[in-house]
Amino acid sequence: MTLKIAVPPLSPMSAGRLRPMIVIRILLAAAALCLVLSPAFSADRLRLRGAVTVDADVLTLADLAEGASGAAAEAPLFRSPALGESGTIQARRIGEAAKRFGLALDLAGPAQVLVTRAARRIEAAEIETALRRALELRHGIDAGALSIVHDGAPPALVVAPDVTAPVAIEELSFDRRSRRVLALATVAPTPSRPGASVRIGGSAIELVEVGGLNRALNRGETIQAADLAIERRPREGLPSDLQADAASLAGRIARRPLSAGAVVRTGDLGKPEIVARGDIVTVFYEVPGMTLTLRARATEAGAQGDTIAVLNVQSKKSLHATVVSPGRVAVSAATPGPLARLAAQTPSP
Repeated sequence: MTLKIAVPPLSPMSAGRLRPMIVIRILLAAAALCLVLSPAFSADRLRLRGAVTVDADVLTLADLAEGASGAAAEAPLFRSPALGESGTIQARRIGEAAKRFGLALDLAGPAQVLVTRAARRIEAAEIETALRRALELRHGIDAGALSIVHDGAPPALVVAPDVTAPVAIEELSFDRRSRRVLALATVAPTPSRPGASVRIGGSAIELVEVGGLNRALNRGETIQAADLAIERRPREGLPSDLQADAASLAGRIARRPLSAGAVVRTGDLGKPEIVARGDIVTVFYEVPGMTLTLRARATEAGAQGDTIAVLNVQSKKSLHATVVSPGRVAVSAATPGPLARLAAQTPSP
């Protein structure tokens, strides 16, 4: 038996009212379907990373893009840059590699990926420290007084971040007369990482600490701490009579005119004179249980610690005494004779 249902035909007016409603329903259904399918469609696409730092020799899809998994993620695709270097890989090339695994890239991502290879860079200062230490141990040179002048650009070493061995100096040679030094600086490898080495060629210059003047000084002028620049200079070419303790020069008196920039020599500065020529001074002679004093006139000027000549103004006899303080000089116990005679010749008041 066949069931037949008679459907009355729609009038032109009814059809006109229903047609827009059907269209709206179809559009809404299509939009809902797009919302449902869109996440699933996007999940199959890889999103490129803008910049990455890697520590391996090769790059994988997982390094370059988010969303890769399984064998596709770990498959090697490109070589990494050299240690410490950077480079870019175009999205087109990454997309071609992803297609081999049935994967696609999100076209809204970056046009390229910046790849940086992680590394530990050992600069010239660390290498020079190792070289100076080797010169001290093997050739007896004071490492603190050496400066290394390289033939070319200062050397550097680049190793993987987990290679932590110190710099070692090998094949060291040193000529004392020419100061030439040659060596090989190395960093030992690990079981899984290579080491590194660099040749060193240059000169080992011996430095000394000197006091240089920041301004010109006139004779008799007192030098202040701000007038001095304590610096290290190559010993070669410097005068042999350099002032040894440059840090203690403040408060000294210029014995002659000195120009700005000059290094201070032994005879350039002296202690301030606390006894002037012609001053009346008290001469002291002390031994256990006795102190002998008399008054005299200084015939020479002197600073503290200087030995000057003094004259008994009444007896006109003289002797040498050490300046102790302003207006006071002393005769040592080793030479009591002259003082005793000087005192004996002094008329009683």
